[in-house]
Amino acid sequence: MAEKEVTLMKGNEAIAHAAIRCGCDGYFGYPITPQSEVLETLAAEKPWETTGMVVLQAESEVASINMVYGGAATGKRVMTSSSSPGISLMQEGISYMAGAELPALIVNVSRGGPGLGTIQPSQADYFQTVKGGGHGDYRLITLAPASVQEMADFVDLAFNLAFKYRNPAMILSDGAIGQMMEKVVLPPFKPRRSEEEIAKECPWATTGRTGMRKPNIITSLELRSEEMEQNNLRIQAKYRVIEEKEVRYEEYMTDDAEYLIVAFGSAARIAKKVISIAREEGIKVGLLRPITLWPFPTAKIAELGKKVKGILSLEINAGQMVEDIRLAVECKVPVEWYGRLGGIIPEPEEVVSKIKTMIR
Repeated sequence: MAEKEVTLMKGNEAIAHAAIRCGCDGYFGYPITPQSEVLETLAAEKPWETTGMVVLQAESEVASINMVYGGAATGKRVMTSSSSPGISLMQEGISYMAGAELPALIVNVSRGGPGLGTIQPSQADYFQTVKGGGHGDYRLITLAPASVQEMADFVDLAFNLAFKYRNPAMILSDGAIGQMMEKVVLPPFKPRRSEEEIAKECPWATTGRTGMRKPNIITSLELRSEEMEQNNLRIQAKYRVIEEKEVRYEEYMTDDAEYLIVAFGSAARIAKKVISIAREEGIKVGLLRPITLWPFPTAKIAELGKKVKGILSLEINAGQMVEDIRLAVECKVPVEWYGRLGGIIPEPEEVVSKIKTMIR
């Protein structure tokens, strides 16, 4: 068995290399800190010469997402990446894609806000992503990596889920994981799908060919209210299936935990250090890390909530995920929040001090 090749690289670079290797057909994006290395790495690797992957720097984020819309409509594996203000500009196009039920990958390496904010890491895009962000009743399948390895691994997973459910998927990372360097094992190369394979796998896709008896029309527009309601009901039924089948999470030292931290991404890395310090002081703390922010691990949090004395939502924002945790436990256990704003990452000792205030 061949030894796996271990490489040292940034999280943003891992996204780019994984995209090339997993058979991505096209990337359309625009530079913005702290995710610009995604586009820069793709430009340096020149995959159009090796795999045929299209890489294009568009004139704006609005142009980028509409190019992704067009590529996705043909059944191609297409993606974009940006950071918080850029994702805001993409929201209309993302909603259109959700309404048209098109699969694609959107990467958000988030930064502090609101507004232009800071280029430092933040998790304040939770609402923007998990609650839909744009207009209308839609959801994005959302994966939250906590390491450079997961930045690479989640590219193929996100594409697979997007195509399985015909729904846009997002990798919601942050500036810390995007910029940090770690060891990573990149995925093996997948061959790009032929036009015949795409036609077989994506019978809904439009091809642009003339002479078709019933050419596929890709749109999210429906002027008849009754038909639009039926479209919405079908999409909502699909979301219920995703919620049933695609919840992912990691448990860490929860078996004997008396207090539970719920954290994702960079905050979950901090939480593991918090647990180490707290347990040395005799405080039994565990971690539930949502890997899918949507679908959210509501049932698991409710289950753990019955066993612990308190839950702390650790977030690098003003408290967003904490709302979903409180809904999950239905006021049956105290739920508190701790976080830092403006791009400041909490120190483990701060979080331990917060947990001590919860002990009654």
